[in-house]
Amino acid sequence: MRLLEGQIALVTGAGGGIGRGIALRFAEQGAAAVVVHCLTAVAAAQEVASRVRESGARAAVLQADLRDEDACRELVREAAEWGGGLTALVNNAGVQPVRELPGMTAAEWRDVVDTNLTGVFACTQAAAEVMEGGSVTHIASIEAHAPAAGHAHYSASKAAVVMHARSAALEYGSRGIRVNSVSPGLIDREGLAEDWPEGVGRWLRKAPLGRLGRPEDIGDACAFLASPLASWVTGQDLVVDGGVSAQPAW
Repeated sequence: MRLLEGQIALVTGAGGGIGRGIALRFAEQGAAAVVVHCLTAVAAAQEVASRVRESGARAAVLQADLRDEDACRELVREAAEWGGGLTALVNNAGVQPVRELPGMTAAEWRDVVDTNLTGVFACTQAAAEVMEGGSVTHIASIEAHAPAAGHAHYSASKAAVVMHARSAALEYGSRGIRVNSVSPGLIDREGLAEDWPEGVGRWLRKAPLGRLGRPEDIGDACAFLASPLASWVTGQDLVVDGGVSAQPAW
């Protein structure tokens, strides 16, 4: 039996990158249905949905702006109605702009926080209302633990995501809902080495496992946390970074 046999999952921001890796892993591990959420990347989301179907799961693409609380609630409602229930939510959608803190505006701050944090809050709250047990997994970042220059808004939002998972685990546990977070390290994408050779080089020199992460690495972590193998795991942050955070800071 595969890890997620029969589950019905909603993966936000699943049109590409990490979200694609998560959605495909859920299908490969036996999920009965996967809802692929996107904001504007409809064509990419449809391609992911097609690959989900090839793995034997039903798939649907739903659009929503997760900065809008009502849109989050409608997304979850539609996902559960289409799927015939909801057993797993993965809050993956997020943005990561680069902006130095001294010149950052409140509007720029709010855009990141509303997408990365408020959307997580609203989707989780809505999912908990329709779930009968199940799991919620937030995608945080190793920057929740160690900030990077130009990412004050992003790092702060991801640190809050980790604490939201712990708080939600505390308050939703009595309903049988487990809530955890996954903190990825640097995940490879097409063209990354060419776009940021200096950063990729630094990462490879520091990573004990000697490589960048892959979207499926995060998909594996999320599949585990949504599976019966993690039935007594809640309120935890699973760091998936190839060992980079194990390096000494001095």
